[in-house]
Amino acid sequence: MRIWGRHRSINVQKVLWTCDELGVAFDRVDVGGEFGGLDSAQYGQLNPNRRIPVIDDAGFVLWESNSIVRYLAATRGAGTLCPASARERADAERWMDWQLCHILPGMVTLFFGLVRTPADRRDGAAIGQARQRTEEAWRILDAHLANRPFVIGERFSMGDIPVGAFAYRWLALPIGRPVLPNLQAWHERLCERPAYRRHVMLPLR
Repeated sequence: MRIWGRHRSINVQKVLWTCDELGVAFDRVDVGGEFGGLDSAQYGQLNPNRRIPVIDDAGFVLWESNSIVRYLAATRGAGTLCPASARERADAERWMDWQLCHILPGMVTLFFGLVRTPADRRDGAAIGQARQRTEEAWRILDAHLANRPFVIGERFSMGDIPVGAFAYRWLALPIGRPVLPNLQAWHERLCERPAYRRHVMLPLR
């Protein structure tokens, strides 16, 4: 398995975390950000969108991080990371898609505004709106987790991975946050996983 993408990218982290959970050996190639390479003709053949990550699994090339997580879970973790039940699988995929629609937009604004932008150039209004929007989304997950340890119930699954990666950043950002006890308890359970600590729990920069 070859993975293209820098370790600091949250979308790459999803894939590395998944591989580690499944015991999948991989060779990672630094590309994107300070490493460049996205504009090369070679990379354009791998991913015409010129984004990271991309994987090559014995000649099968795949991009889009959540699709890669699904693929890895289905091919290496059927019945574990990828639930055997169609209903549980759909439940996991629902939360993966929810991350893209409801968590990602606000988190992009918050991360780039608070971590990548100097204080004197920040758009306070945009950051405030993003914080409110994202907080409302996290409240939905907090309520969902009130009577279950993981997003689909008793077992950790692929559904926890995309939202779990973003939960770390949300809780690490230098902003005020409401106390969401179920979200916090779920995040603490994720923190017990060595693969999460290795690939997701990195200093923000």
